[in-house]
Amino acid sequence: MTADGAAINTPTEETTPLAAVESAADTPLDGFLIGVTSHRRSRDLIEALERRGAEVLHAPALKIAPVQEDTALIEDTRAIIEARPDICIATTAYGMRRWCEAADSFGIGEQLLEVLSATRMFVRGPKARGAVRAAGLADVGISSDETTATLVDMLLHEGVRGKTVAVQLHGYTDVRQLERLRMSGAKVLTVTPYRWVKPDGSDKLPRLIDAACGGKLDVLTFTSAPAVDALWSTAHEMGMYQQLIEALKTHVTVAAVGPVTAQPLVDAGLSPLIPDRYRMGALIRLVTEHLALNHVRRLATKAGHVELRGRCLKIDGEVVDLAPAPLLLLRALLGAGGAVLSRESLSELLELRGSVHALDMTVSRLRSALPDGSLVETVVKRGYRLRV
Repeated sequence: MTADGAAINTPTEETTPLAAVESAADTPLDGFLIGVTSHRRSRDLIEALERRGAEVLHAPALKIAPVQEDTALIEDTRAIIEARPDICIATTAYGMRRWCEAADSFGIGEQLLEVLSATRMFVRGPKARGAVRAAGLADVGISSDETTATLVDMLLHEGVRGKTVAVQLHGYTDVRQLERLRMSGAKVLTVTPYRWVKPDGSDKLPRLIDAACGGKLDVLTFTSAPAVDALWSTAHEMGMYQQLIEALKTHVTVAAVGPVTAQPLVDAGLSPLIPDRYRMGALIRLVTEHLALNHVRRLATKAGHVELRGRCLKIDGEVVDLAPAPLLLLRALLGAGGAVLSRESLSELLELRGSVHALDMTVSRLRSALPDGSLVETVVKRGYRLRV
């Protein structure tokens, strides 16, 4: 999980088109509420999730600053052109494309390509290689595992003392890898083709945090590590950081597009889902499979076939609306598969602090909401079960 935790940046992992991921006619995510924190390409992700039946809560944590406002990008580009580096590391396709486009917009695009064509280009993965070649450049080396740390290992093996190395970064930098190059005698120049800034709509992240802490969210997705840090920062400002972490450890599944994005989640003590291929389509498949295997409950009962998908309850195909507490109670009873759950365990689950009356009221509300209230059976002096 931390194989590339020492990468030079914590980027948005490269993504691929989603049209062919799954059939749009399938709705395996029906009944689930999924949080999306991405800004770039969020429409693709949201539409793919909604096609599969999910309800999506979109709260972009960060957005990319307009090129016209990024004077540091142009200054860094001019410095690289002047230095004429021996080596250049391209970490992502999007960053490489944006760098060339920004240079063009400021009238120095041809100069940049002339300088880069004379360098030895190393790329972090096939996407970055594609962008380099699309710009008319050639690469001489690629990371075997799509990590920048591996590229640095390659460079240090061949020797960088006395050489100038240009590194294309994102807006989130791990200085450890830069220091490895510097400590080995290289002069390191960096360029950040895009920088993260806060998006419009400052109320969206707090609403996402409230939904997670309130038990309304099933999955929270991330496609960039800076978005995780932005979420942590907002939770701290709200005084809800510990509550949010507890929610993400218990009833909300966290998913990241790749290990670099996942690192700040891991650092917070979480165990995020990470696809084998660091692509958005693979992330969607993994989330779908995880929910189907772990968060869909089905049981044949005397009152009909019961299916619970996230917060959506169906009995013999008919949707039944339940309030949060009765829903939590039913989920526990379904999980027991007809076995008896004690009053004590149910009170603890519902955080009723042993209140007999409160538990009885919750059971009563559940029975009243069901088409056949006898589905929930009282076992005298023991507790409750579903009538199977």
